[in-house]
Amino acid sequence: MRPLTEREIRASFVNCTKGEAKRLAVPRDLAERPWDDLDFLGWQDPAAPERAYLVADDGVAFVGVALRRAAPNARHVRRSMCSICLTSHTGDGVSLLTARRAGKDGQQGNSVGAYMCTDLACSLYLRGKKDAGPGARLHESLTLDQLAERTVANVSAFLEKVTLS
Repeated sequence: MRPLTEREIRASFVNCTKGEAKRLAVPRDLAERPWDDLDFLGWQDPAAPERAYLVADDGVAFVGVALRRAAPNARHVRRSMCSICLTSHTGDGVSLLTARRAGKDGQQGNSVGAYMCTDLACSLYLRGKKDAGPGARLHESLTLDQLAERTVANVSAFLEKVTLS
């Protein structure tokens, strides 16, 4: 992924108002992000852990979505799998993240959700740059390029559900 500016990030959001996009917490470490290893940009709001954001290239433009994290269930410590990168985590490493749909559907309260790595570091888990613990990545015969393509396709499918009107 090519490096993005704060302005590009804010302009990419499709499921919130321009005012909300202007106020959201953009990462301060954009210059230090491992852009060559990222298939999409994802981050949590440090001031509000229930908020997260995802920005990806849909082939035409960058598309950003604001996400809400479901409250973790502290009673169950089990292994869950991210639907984006297929990395397994124990505890709260995977969360249900929901996005308000874009346009009129979103204004009517409609949303879509997916189980994703809570920290949205899917690209780094995929490449072994971040460790999710023993048994987190199943052995697959796919190449790294194929794994990355599948991850991008999963993100694109999620974004398509958000933007379909």
